[in-house]
Amino acid sequence: MQVEKRVIALIEEKIADRPELFLVEVKMLPNHKLIIHVDGDEGITIQDCAAISRHVGFHLEEENTIDKAYNLEVSSPGVGEPLKLKRQYDKNVGREVGLKLTDGTQKEGKLLSVNDHGIVIEAKVKEKGKKAQLVETAVDFNNITETKVLISFK
Repeated sequence: MQVEKRVIALIEEKIADRPELFLVEVKMLPNHKLIIHVDGDEGITIQDCAAISRHVGFHLEEENTIDKAYNLEVSSPGVGEPLKLKRQYDKNVGREVGLKLTDGTQKEGKLLSVNDHGIVIEAKVKEKGKKAQLVETAVDFNNITETKVLISFK
């Protein structure tokens, strides 16, 4: 846990002058792989990831923070990764999302808006014998266990 705290501090230090970038997560896996996911309001470049990797790697080595050999991986969250931060939801307004809810149900729809308490999606609802309609549904963050952006190849 100490390693993660130090890594978070190093990342925040590195991106302090870049308000459009934000840290999503830091994970130290049992196989000594240190994974850092960073994103940006308009995405993040390979150059940004490389600069963060160099900064973090340099300081971890200098301070001998990790006493075993490790792999450092800095990237944006992958396409299939669930959204973790409100800021990621903000970035994906207008895109199709899939939700898993705490009651075990799933919903899909276009992410229309985000606020501090939850999201609003627009989904097609088909009632028997009627034409499908677009219905807006508010979903509280407390009721969401996972949200993923759906990729369409239309």
